[in-house]
Amino acid sequence: MFQSTMLKRAARLAAPAAAAAATTAGVVSMTSSNGDERQQQQKQVRGVAFCDDKKDESVLSMLGDIQARLSALQQSIGTSASTTSATYQNDAISTATSTKPGIDVVLGSQWGDEGKGKLVDMLSQEYDVCARVAGGSNAGHTIVVEGKKYKFHLLPSGILNEKAMCVIGNGVVIHLPSFLNEIDGLKQSGIDSEGRILLSDRAHIVFDFHQEVDGFQENKLGRNKIGTTKKGIGPAYASKISRNGIRIGDLKNFDFFEMRFRELANATMNSYPGLEIDIDGQLAYYKSIAERVTAMTTDTIEYTNDAYDSGKRILIEGANATMLDIDFGTYPYVTSSNPSIGSVLTGLGVSPRKISGIYGTTKAYCTRVGEGPFPTELDRNEGIGEHLGVVGAEWGTTTGRARRVGWLDIPQMRYSTLINGFTALNLTKLDVLTGLPEVKIGHAYKHNGKILNTMPSCLKTMSEIEVVYETLPGWTEDISRARSFEDLPVNAQRYVLRVQELLGVPVRWIGCGANRLDMIDRGDGWDLSKLEGESSE
Repeated sequence: MFQSTMLKRAARLAAPAAAAAATTAGVVSMTSSNGDERQQQQKQVRGVAFCDDKKDESVLSMLGDIQARLSALQQSIGTSASTTSATYQNDAISTATSTKPGIDVVLGSQWGDEGKGKLVDMLSQEYDVCARVAGGSNAGHTIVVEGKKYKFHLLPSGILNEKAMCVIGNGVVIHLPSFLNEIDGLKQSGIDSEGRILLSDRAHIVFDFHQEVDGFQENKLGRNKIGTTKKGIGPAYASKISRNGIRIGDLKNFDFFEMRFRELANATMNSYPGLEIDIDGQLAYYKSIAERVTAMTTDTIEYTNDAYDSGKRILIEGANATMLDIDFGTYPYVTSSNPSIGSVLTGLGVSPRKISGIYGTTKAYCTRVGEGPFPTELDRNEGIGEHLGVVGAEWGTTTGRARRVGWLDIPQMRYSTLINGFTALNLTKLDVLTGLPEVKIGHAYKHNGKILNTMPSCLKTMSEIEVVYETLPGWTEDISRARSFEDLPVNAQRYVLRVQELLGVPVRWIGCGANRLDMIDRGDGWDLSKLEGESSE
C-alpha cells in the first residue's frame, strides 16, 4: 500500500502545478532581511517555483521521478499506473465530505489569531460534537455570519451549529463569570445553547483573584513583560500544578467547595501581600450559580469516548497556537498550556489512535500579539506593514491590542508542521495580500552566515536571526468571490502552490474574505488523512 499512497500524494499535489504550467512562468528571487538585494537564486520555471534545497530539480521533476519508479513497481504487480494516476487526479477535484466517525483537530500553527474559528464554524455543520481542550478565556475567535460578528472566548465556535454538542474538556481553565456572560450574550443574539454545552468535572476554575495575580505579576516585570492577556490563565494553571486548584466538579458539594476556596484564597493572599479577596462575597456568588453550572457538568472523558464508539464525528477547536505552546513556543513569551496536538489527548482524555485529520491554520502572512520574537516582522505604521494591519483588521479579539504583522515564515511553519503532523492546511486571509505589487515569503533563517535547520530555542539566537526571503509577483484582482482554486488569479495560485510545496502539506482551504462563506474548499483529495485512510482499507 505504501507505493499506492505515495503515488496518490504525488498526483494530487502535482495536479495544480501542472495546470498552472500551461498559463504562467514564474520568477522567484531571494533577498536577505537586511535589505541587500542579493540575487542568491533566480530561476525561471513553468508552473511551479524552484525548490532551492534540491539543486536543479523542481518538485514536478521529483514527483515525476517518483511516479516513474512507482509505475515500474505497479506494473510488476499487475496494476496500471496511468489508470491509477488519472483516478487520483480526478479525486483531487472532488469536494465530497467524508462521513466516517473520528476525531478531527483544527490547530493554530503560528502565534494565534490565524482564523481557526471560521474553519471550525464551517466544518462543525457536519460534526456531532465540538470541543475545546486547552487554554481559557485568553483565546478569541471571531465569526462573521450574514454581516453579524460573533466573538468566542471559552465556547467552541461550533455552538452556531444548533445540532452540535459542545464540550469544554478537562484541559481548559474556566472563568465562570465570563463563561456565563458568553452564553447569555449569545442568547441575546438569538443563539440558544440550552442543553448543548457540557463542562468537564475535571476542568479547573479561574477565579477573579487569579486575574488580579496575573496583572500583578505582569506589571512587576516592567519592560520585560510577557504580554499576557491578564485573564488569570497562568495563575490558574499554577494552582492546578501546585495541587491546590479547584475543579468544576467540586461545585456539586458546596461545603467541600467552600473549604477548598477558603484555603486557596488565604494561601494566595499570604503569597501576595496587599491582595484582598472578599471571600464571603465570592462564596455567595458561586453558591448562586452552582445549580446552573452543575447542570452542565459531566464526565466529558466518558461522554467523548462513548460518542466516538457510537460512530459520532468529533471536532476539536484548538485555542492559541503552536508558537505559544509552553513547551514548543518562544518561551517565556508563551501561554501556560499546550495548544498543540498533544493537548487533544491530555485535555480531552482520548487515545491518539482515535485522531484522524489534523488541520493547521495559517494566515497568508503572519501576526503576533504581545511581546516576544517575530523574525519576519514589518513596521505596523507604514508601507506593507500598515497595509497588512489595516486591510487585515489586525486587532486582538480578546485584548483589542494592535497585532504585530509580518511576512509568512516558512521555517516557523515547518517547525509547527513537524510537531503537529498536519494532514492539511487552512490558508486564511489570502485576500489581504491583494493589491501588493509583490509578496514575500520568509524562506530560511540564517545565523552567523549559516542556514539554520531547526527552530532556535534560545531567545538571543532568535534575536540575531537573518531571514532569507523569496519574492513573488502580487495580484490586484478581487478574490472575495472566488469559490474554487481556478477562480483565483494566476499569481495568487502560484503563491498558494509555493507555500504548499515548501511545507510538503496540501493546502485544502483558502480564505478569500471576512464573511462566513468566503472560503475555497478543494475537497478531501487535499487531506492526507483521507489518503492514509484509503490506503489502509
